[in-house]
Amino acid sequence: MGGDIWLRLAEYYKRTKATSLVERFDREPARFEDFSITLDDMLLDYSKTSLDETSRELLLELARTTGIESKRDAMFKGAQVNLTEGRAALHTALRNRGDDPVFAGTVDVMPTVNATLKRMAEFAEDIRSGKISAYNGTAFTDVVNIGIGGSDLGPAMATLALSPYHDGPRVHFVSNVDGAEISELLDNLDPRRTFFIIASKTFTTIETMTNAATAKRWMTAAIGESATEHFAAVSTAFEKTADFGISPDRVIGFEDWVGGRYSVWGPIGLSLMIAIGSQRFSEFLEGGNEMDQHFRTAPLRDNMPVMLGLIGIWHNNICGYESRAILPYDQRLARLPAYLQQLDMESNGKSGKVDGEHVNQHTGPIVWGEPGTNGQHAFYQFLHQGSRIVPCEFLVAAQSHEEKLQQHHHLLLASCLAQSEALMRGRCPDDIPEKLIVKGPSNEELDLTAHKVFPGNRPSTTLIYRKLTPRTLGRIIALYEHRVFVEGAIWGINSFDQWGVELGKELAATLLPLIGKETGFEDKDSSTQGLLKTIARLRRD
Repeated sequence: MGGDIWLRLAEYYKRTKATSLVERFDREPARFEDFSITLDDMLLDYSKTSLDETSRELLLELARTTGIESKRDAMFKGAQVNLTEGRAALHTALRNRGDDPVFAGTVDVMPTVNATLKRMAEFAEDIRSGKISAYNGTAFTDVVNIGIGGSDLGPAMATLALSPYHDGPRVHFVSNVDGAEISELLDNLDPRRTFFIIASKTFTTIETMTNAATAKRWMTAAIGESATEHFAAVSTAFEKTADFGISPDRVIGFEDWVGGRYSVWGPIGLSLMIAIGSQRFSEFLEGGNEMDQHFRTAPLRDNMPVMLGLIGIWHNNICGYESRAILPYDQRLARLPAYLQQLDMESNGKSGKVDGEHVNQHTGPIVWGEPGTNGQHAFYQFLHQGSRIVPCEFLVAAQSHEEKLQQHHHLLLASCLAQSEALMRGRCPDDIPEKLIVKGPSNEELDLTAHKVFPGNRPSTTLIYRKLTPRTLGRIIALYEHRVFVEGAIWGINSFDQWGVELGKELAATLLPLIGKETGFEDKDSSTQGLLKTIARLRRD
């Protein structure tokens, strides 16, 4: 499907790629207005990409040809869009704020969603108020979320992002099975004032359960049999949570139509709700729902998720750019690149289509990034003068939370805008006022002018919003979720499964009993045998 349109896009790009971004702005006085989209106080500027009216129309034709609208509508209606697992993908229902029913098959899920949200709110407020207290009646000062992947990245990212709104216990996150992470955290906590949330749908995830067992031993050593009073779980494995010792009234379940990386809106977001309160969490959901409604109703060319997805298709499949950099100019969004890395690469890192055929185009790009301005002093050299072009996605708030430090924010804003301009404009030799002559190692003269040249013509988008509030964060996350959906739908892949993570887990289970042994692994390849022997020797010596 859409084969002819792919060819037309490629041919058009070949004919027009010599036109620089600077030339496009010179020829098109209204380019910014024509190539930006506004949703309330949020603006997406994509004028600094090589799209023009013709290429945009071709991309919109591609979207229609590949059934974006019907696939989008099917997802919102609860169809089994996750075909390989026979499930709906209804994370949008978790943030549905209207009165209309949402169906998974023939079942309206909203009564369950609303009941769960109410239970979360009651539980969170009881922790925050001290009604749910430690074994000795004192209020909890610290809450630790133990999870991994979608059970960690979403709430950890959002909790950091919304730190100005924290008015509950301190919230911490443990995910890595490396004992260093949980050890360093526990060393700085008081077990008498600490509460744990174990976030694992199956309650079998090896990293999470290893960390949970360590936390339970630490707590038991401090307060004895009352240790389990300091635990709750977000899980559907009620027998396993009971075996762990967690009371049923402290277990909150969720449905199989919510994928892990899409789950921050529901019970997995309990730690975030404890940090900011149920009212602020509702505002977070409202922001996500606003983006949902925009995605569902806005015309394709005025639709933020659709156009952001089509820009990704243009850069990845037509221009041949293999990665994208997420560059939030907001320290509180420091975990956003990692969160979007999982959302994008676990969702669209596929080579097989839903019909079993091989994908004809490259799918999900490499996603990476760091907050500005730190990145400027790390990898921006590569972005500006490297031999590979990396489309950059800037995010920045017009207003900061630090009213007494406005000069900091002005510098941050200026830096963000300067980087996108520099990437677009570049600098040619004529722009350098005088040649830079230095003495070389043999006293000969070296002209450094060429080293000061920037090629420019490097694409970027900028997402600007008034302030990073719970509502704004909700809109940002939903925007990127739907962008991933748009790209996956165009490629014809299933963005909601993750079979690629299974093999490594299975092999780890077979290797675990062999760690520290010097024999018993003759069926392994010579590299794995050699590594196992080396580990045994180093542990022995």
